[in-house]
Amino acid sequence: METLSIVLASVDILICVVLVILVVFQEGNDKGMGVIGGGADTFFGKEKGRTMDSKLKKFTAILATVFAVLTVILYLILAKGW
Repeated sequence: METLSIVLASVDILICVVLVILVVFQEGNDKGMGVIGGGADTFFGKEKGRTMDSKLKKFTAILATVFAVLTVILYLILAKGW
């Protein structure tokens, strides 16, 4: 089982690096107080699901979930000494 823990740790580190890169590529939320005056996109906007930024956010959320689950599994494997 030591090879399994090494492989899982390597994949975990790789996912972590990819997550950092994805977060850096995302556009900042710099609208500030313009949201109050109606300068923000509406919830039912036409292009909500089609923009590159929304795709990056979805992929980041999926990858973060995989990272969290993989980290817990790796912890359980190493804690039990398999």
